[in-house]
Amino acid sequence: MAVLEDPRFREHAGPRGHPERPERLLAVAAAIAERPEPLARIAPREADDAELLRVHERAHLERLAAAARRAPVQLDADTYFGPRSLEVARLAAGGLVELARAVVRREADVGLAAVRPPGHHAEADRAMGFCLLNNVAIAARALQAEEGVERVLILDWDVHHGNGTQHAFEGDPSVLYVSTHQYPYYPGTGDFDEAGVGRGVGATLNVPMPAGCGDAEYVGVMQRVVAPAARWFRPDAVLVSCGFDAHRDDPLAAMEVSRDGFLAMAAIARELADELCGGRLLFALEGGYAASGLGEGTSAVLEAALRPTPYRVEPVEMPAGSALRRLVEGVAAVHGSRIPRLGAL
Repeated sequence: MAVLEDPRFREHAGPRGHPERPERLLAVAAAIAERPEPLARIAPREADDAELLRVHERAHLERLAAAARRAPVQLDADTYFGPRSLEVARLAAGGLVELARAVVRREADVGLAAVRPPGHHAEADRAMGFCLLNNVAIAARALQAEEGVERVLILDWDVHHGNGTQHAFEGDPSVLYVSTHQYPYYPGTGDFDEAGVGRGVGATLNVPMPAGCGDAEYVGVMQRVVAPAARWFRPDAVLVSCGFDAHRDDPLAAMEVSRDGFLAMAAIARELADELCGGRLLFALEGGYAASGLGEGTSAVLEAALRPTPYRVEPVEMPAGSALRRLVEGVAAVHGSRIPRLGAL
């Protein structure tokens, strides 16, 4: 397993008390350090403009450069920008590109990127929701442009909808974007009927989940929605926008996922990658604002990825009237005519 870590990711720092703080990475690093196995290390480097411009508009890069000259500043009510933020954001994006290349080239079996700032809210033309550059979208485009990868599955299980990632690919049938997220909640996007535009209709799949969902709903959605969709799409690589803010301790959400839930979700992602694309699988940190959730989630992902034999996930039942059944029925109403066996185990 290859891991992307660097102390410079902690140099993106903002106002005291802000939830997206450098200390988040201490919990992730502690979980990584607990593993007895030797882990390969990928060194980050700054993404260049050509890589960023596959996803972002030049005007956005110019605004970030101007903000760097004025820092510290607030880009919006949620998103801060410090003296080192632009350098760190470019390191996160460029480092993720390098990790994705290592996985696709089979220099590593699976990758984990402990990066910040997060990325999935960043739009082509603006920063928002703690995010400056859309790391996973940039890595996906790099794989397509430079590594011969044709079809990419982006699985986003952060508790917030990845509006920026969806908008980057909603017209492109070569990228399947699947998101599980608390709804209605920030940023307000991600309802069932947001399914793509133009040629990309069907390649965006949203699972808007009510507050209070836990392991049964998340794992059930992975089994009954994500797995059939992945098998229908048949990706060449799987990139997971791996937020841990659906954890039951997270202060910014109202979900109830435990370590066992994240372990099962990661194990299903591993199983799908092994089955469909030779194990080309990468987890990239997005949100997660409780140290316990970050530590338990990271530990669970590492366990699922590093087990010599796959972790067995028991089938989740879908009784009438359950939240899981309502979610599956909502997805099926939009995508059932395209995706075979949607809702089945």
